[in-house]
Amino acid sequence: MNKSETVVVTGFGPFRQFLTNPSWEAAQGLKLIGLGEKVAVHVKEVPVNKVNNSLCTYVCLLQFAVHLGLARGSSVVILEQTGKNSGYRDRDVCGFCPESHCCIEGGPQKLDSVINMRAVSEHFRRAGMDVIYSRDAGRYLCDFAYYCSLYHGQGRAALIHVPSSGSLASADRLVPLLQALIQAMLEQLEEQQTPTHNCSRSS
Repeated sequence: MNKSETVVVTGFGPFRQFLTNPSWEAAQGLKLIGLGEKVAVHVKEVPVNKVNNSLCTYVCLLQFAVHLGLARGSSVVILEQTGKNSGYRDRDVCGFCPESHCCIEGGPQKLDSVINMRAVSEHFRRAGMDVIYSRDAGRYLCDFAYYCSLYHGQGRAALIHVPSSGSLASADRLVPLLQALIQAMLEQLEEQQTPTHNCSRSS
């Protein structure tokens, strides 16, 4: 990368039988190994209740946000393309559900990340990695946080669902894969920001 980048990586707090959420363990692992010399990594644990504007504001101040969420019953890493604004009917761990059942009243029904998640997932699948692409993040806290970050961060966010079972549930295998995935996303961002020059000259 040609210039320094600041990335915030979030994981969720305790949830049901997960006294320590694997998504938060993965975020802490990424903080330890980093994302490269020119990338500053900030990590933040998000309580499993409806995400408030303070988190969205925090994310907005940074250049790129990566939310890690837990996919219960999954043995693969899932890259989410889209955040949904409405349809939130499940209560969080505090028993709260917004009356409007949406993240941001008046916001678009869905928002996509500027990252082409399909391209990233296909690249890693060709290399034999258990990474898949999705457009349905589940309409719970992960989806809620993702939509808020996409809305406030002009699409500069990612949501990665990490597995709860299988070999990738081990931090030793998961964290290096997450590192490579996020680095690929940052490379894609850099390509998007590189200006194209018109080499033609008028005589």
